[in-house]
Amino acid sequence: MKLKGISLILLGALALSGCGKKSNAEKAGPKISKTQVVCDASFENIIDQEIDVFEYTYATPKRQAYIIPYYLPQQQCFDSLLNPDNGIRTIIAARRLTKDEKIRLKNRKRRPREQRIAVDAVALIVNNENPQSVISMQELRDILSGRITSWQDMWPTKLDSIRLVFDQNGSSLYQFMRDSINGGQPLAAKIYAENSSREVFDAVSRRPNTLGVIGVSWITTDMNGSVISREEMRERSTANDTTSLGFSDRIKVLAVSGDDSPEAYKPYQAYIYDGRYPLFRSIYMISTSVGGSLDNAFYAFVTGMQGQKVIQMTGVLPATIQPRMVNVSVSGE
Repeated sequence: MKLKGISLILLGALALSGCGKKSNAEKAGPKISKTQVVCDASFENIIDQEIDVFEYTYATPKRQAYIIPYYLPQQQCFDSLLNPDNGIRTIIAARRLTKDEKIRLKNRKRRPREQRIAVDAVALIVNNENPQSVISMQELRDILSGRITSWQDMWPTKLDSIRLVFDQNGSSLYQFMRDSINGGQPLAAKIYAENSSREVFDAVSRRPNTLGVIGVSWITTDMNGSVISREEMRERSTANDTTSLGFSDRIKVLAVSGDDSPEAYKPYQAYIYDGRYPLFRSIYMISTSVGGSLDNAFYAFVTGMQGQKVIQMTGVLPATIQPRMVNVSVSGE
């Protein structure tokens, strides 16, 4: 009887010991993984939402991932990827790798992959007090080159000099306007650089004579301050339908007419898709990550169907999803 009692006591002690170990394991929580990505600052609004949905989708009771983004001018993104002394394996930018950059990576035994993830419309925004609602590509070139310096040169208005605003020094938006619109010539207009796209938006909403150059994702209705939870964003990104986006009413979005078209169009996804809106550029995701890494999982997510739907909800045209065509009754919309 004594031996049986001792055995029961030992079994109880072992059971308690086992429970204690399980408790400690539970307290340890999920395995935490972290990685860093570097992104062109003009795409911050897009990638922030991609990260939110990815982290929420990737999380399980056993694992949790954190993507730490750095938003920098475009050339610094490429410098980060090419720097052998840091751990950056993924960047998002408005151009592909050059031949020389690919060689430098391969010499370090890093195999780059690059994929177009979206087409970004470059929006031209003005203050609501500005009577201008339409601009032609030729008028835009004349502003960039300095041949047009006043709003009065285009439209009857009390507004005088045009204050052209970009997001920051070294901005890819500045490079796009210089290289793709102004024929590679330096911009002669009176130019100001803010610290971010959000500050461009704020500057235009405050100053009546300002012309802001900004990515289309920054002027969707989300700029009005509405907050979408991770859960809702994930549900939207897995739905079969598309989202119809409007523009913030705090500013006015100019309709732009191309060189071969008398009609002017705003940067809606449908008009980006069929080429009627003339100001657009590609967004690329470039990675040297290896299979099984968190970088690789994020790259697969953004380039996959769910990540593409997240992009669609920002107002930018995703690379692999056709937008729902909109019917607009007002000419120029």
